[in-house]
Amino acid sequence: MNIVQNDGRPFFIGSGETGCLLVHGFTGAPKEMRLLGEHLAQAGYTVLGTRLFGHATDQKDLIRARWRDWLLSVEDSYHILSGTCTQIFILGLSMGGNLSLLMSATFPVSGVIVYSTPYDFPVARIRPLIPLLPLVSKFWPFFSKGEPDWNDPSRARDHFEYPDYPIRAAYELNVLLKKMRQALPQITVPVLLIHSRSDNSVHPQHAERILEKIGSKDKRLLWLEQSGHVVIKDSERIKVFKATSDFIHSRSRENSKS
Repeated sequence: MNIVQNDGRPFFIGSGETGCLLVHGFTGAPKEMRLLGEHLAQAGYTVLGTRLFGHATDQKDLIRARWRDWLLSVEDSYHILSGTCTQIFILGLSMGGNLSLLMSATFPVSGVIVYSTPYDFPVARIRPLIPLLPLVSKFWPFFSKGEPDWNDPSRARDHFEYPDYPIRAAYELNVLLKKMRQALPQITVPVLLIHSRSDNSVHPQHAERILEKIGSKDKRLLWLEQSGHVVIKDSERIKVFKATSDFIHSRSRENSKS
């Protein structure tokens, strides 16, 4: 494993009995969750921005990552946060949302918020080839990302992520998505989904399918109109921040008692 890059270090900020565990996306880094984390810390919450295994070092490290490694990264962070807080909300972007939903099906969390999260493998044309990806990856380890879909390109200047997708890790992502789909009916905690209709990476239909399958009665979907995939940093980030903090405030145990 290579040394974690400066922009990829986890962060632990804020204070309060309510904890927020922030989970970044596939090939991303904790930094993409930082602005949201700072907003929540200012609102009085304890915030931990985790780093998933194989991320924020060198993209070659993702070749040997497995979906359980990513889940264990989130579980470790959950246990760290539970040592400080009396209740925890899990928030995840894209693949981080898949991990957050999977966690919320089995761990005692107070709620989950997911942003731009896929229901199944987001690139439809690759789905028939998925069983072959472990073999293909031995000869063709990476494939290039498409053009970014930032509505506000200035927000991309300090965005840190790997430049390519590791093919072997894409296979593991597909396994994780299957595990999440199986878990959706078991989710009973409050859920908020936030998705942009302009997301070019994960089609909006993914959010609708997740919403339909979640077992919780307390679930809602907030649509954005002027954002790309990374909604927590793009043009409507203030709207996203407010919806996030309002959701946590309204579902926190200390507020439900008052």
